Amino acid sequence: MGGSGFDIDQILAILKDTPPRVAAVTDDLTAAQLHTASTQDEWSVNDVLAHLRACAEVWGNYMMTILDEDRPTIRAVSPRTWITKTDYPDQEFAPALDSFTARRADLVALLEPLPAEDWARAATVSAVGRVYERTVRDYAERLARHEQEHVRQIEEITNRIRMSTTA
Repeated sequence: MGGSGFDIDQILAILKDTPPRVAAVTDDLTAAQLHTASTQDEWSVNDVLAHLRACAEVWGNYMMTILDEDRPTIRAVSPRTWITKTDYPDQEFAPALDSFTARRADLVALLEPLPAEDWARAATVSAVGRVYERTVRDYAERLARHEQEHVRQIEEITNRIRMSTTA
């Protein structure tokens, strides 16, 4: 799935590192700054965190289902669709980050001790008229790769915020 070529240790390192990286880059910003986008087409830091949470929950739930069941069939749900059923975009940043951090610790605790054969456990996934196979590793790597992109996005947004306040 992808092609980033992360090994399991790299996947775990990225997944562990995401919450503290987000916390470190946002710790000096106000709630208003975290909830404000610089343009109409850009997400705020809080919007990005809400998106990260939705993706982590959807794909994390898939991983748990794959580990709990023998070759399950999963009907894929887009995290962008799923987020509309939550209040994540409206939540205050600090408690939302705390929730993301706690849920991430649970996911890492689930994944870290897995033997190689469990990383290869698979599900049949149906999405938009297509059926394909995905493994625990596929979803974990997808999550890690996706989060790297969005952590960079948060860093860019927070840098712009800081530059605008010093100008």
